Amino acid sequence: MAEGGVGTCPQVFVVDSQATHVSMPSEKKQRWMRGGQRFFLPLVGLVVFGLIVEGCFIYKLYKKTEVISLCRLHPLCQNLSNPSASGQQGGVLMSQVGPRGESNEIPVVQHHLDQIQQRPFAHLMGANKPVGESNVVLWVNEGGEAITHNMRYDTGRLLVEKEGYYYLYSKVQLNTADECLLIQHKVMKNTSAYGHSIELMKSKSFRCWTPKPPSQKGSGAEDLWNSFLAGIFHLQSGDKIFVTLENIQKIRPGSVDNFMGAFMIFP
Repeated sequence: MAEGGVGTCPQVFVVDSQATHVSMPSEKKQRWMRGGQRFFLPLVGLVVFGLIVEGCFIYKLYKKTEVISLCRLHPLCQNLSNPSASGQQGGVLMSQVGPRGESNEIPVVQHHLDQIQQRPFAHLMGANKPVGESNVVLWVNEGGEAITHNMRYDTGRLLVEKEGYYYLYSKVQLNTADECLLIQHKVMKNTSAYGHSIELMKSKSFRCWTPKPPSQKGSGAEDLWNSFLAGIFHLQSGDKIFVTLENIQKIRPGSVDNFMGAFMIFP
């Protein structure tokens, strides 16, 4: 073509297909991120609150289960769970139900408290003259710390008026100085089922005291020996509980050194 007729050459652009494409975040995505951050913390707080509430419910359920398991061991709860048995044992179930079947727990609680208050017990203190017939130890049943409740006392013997399981205990103190003694401390029972006394508990010891030289021996020399007995026994109405002591003349008088007692733990 003629020089004057030659047209302008077109520009050529080369596209690099390997170039990295950088995408710019859109405005909508930025708004979503800000909204998510705004709701994240309240959501975490709600989850923590739910865990706390769940823990409280689990703790309350555990306490109720523990109370029920302990209640099953008590005769009162056994009566409530067994209507036929409770009807035979004084109608404890009927006392908790109102005339229209409404729950009324106050009479049940009051009835249980009355049963506890009526349980027999006794605590006898050592007497100034504790030597009785047939080596039976005599006690003080009134005054000071001595007391009897729904039990009677007669010449060293506790008389059982209500059948049940009783915790019995006795302590004595003797002065075994200057001699060798065979000491037997016993808690005995007289019952109408047998024609003789029954040993419930016994402590046996042979004591020999070595005298001191005359230069060291005082006028009030003592060699004290203590014995304590305790146990749980089933006693019936009319039974008599008493303490016997071999060489009872050696007992050391005193209300603190010697005592005897009993109290019902289960009817």
